[in-house]
Amino acid sequence: MNGMDDSGFPHEELPDGDLPDGEFAGPDGQFVGPDGEFGGPEEDFGGSGPDEDLLEEQLRRAAAVLDPVPEGLLQLALEAYALHDLDARVAELTFDSLVDALPVRGAPQAPRMLTFQAGELTVDVEVTGDGLIGQLLPPRPARIEVLGGPRTVLPVPVDVLGRFTSDAPPSGPFALRLRTGEDVIVTEWLRA
Repeated sequence: MNGMDDSGFPHEELPDGDLPDGEFAGPDGQFVGPDGEFGGPEEDFGGSGPDEDLLEEQLRRAAAVLDPVPEGLLQLALEAYALHDLDARVAELTFDSLVDALPVRGAPQAPRMLTFQAGELTVDVEVTGDGLIGQLLPPRPARIEVLGGPRTVLPVPVDVLGRFTSDAPPSGPFALRLRTGEDVIVTEWLRA
């Protein structure tokens, strides 16, 4: 007769004397196979199925609530993804108006100004509530993409003077990926 024990695991209860050779009833009358494992041979439990998929999803949800990914680790993962181009150079943040600029009393909230440096290339970016405005110095043809996560890429056109604009303001961590001829340059990730 099949039943459930206190742990919720199924077990097979067999009366004494009706057990096959090499098998015995353990404590609580559970069927114990010749390998000493409770519950009998592994094939008795079936293969993977919808119950295992449901269990996996429940475990993922529980882990997300009970043991969420630390913010710093998530940031590192985003930065690592941005560098999936192995030959990409990192443009270092050399100026951030949130950190480096002197506050002006009575001035309305100024846009955030960022400057990135990669070798001889400078990227100036102004972050506003309306989007991004920037320029490459010295001017050069380039393709710029605004990265907003593992799958969010927004291409931004660049004019002949190296200027670019994006009408979509970043809503979270973001970085810029620049493709200038053979070079690929990725800025550091920042929060908008």
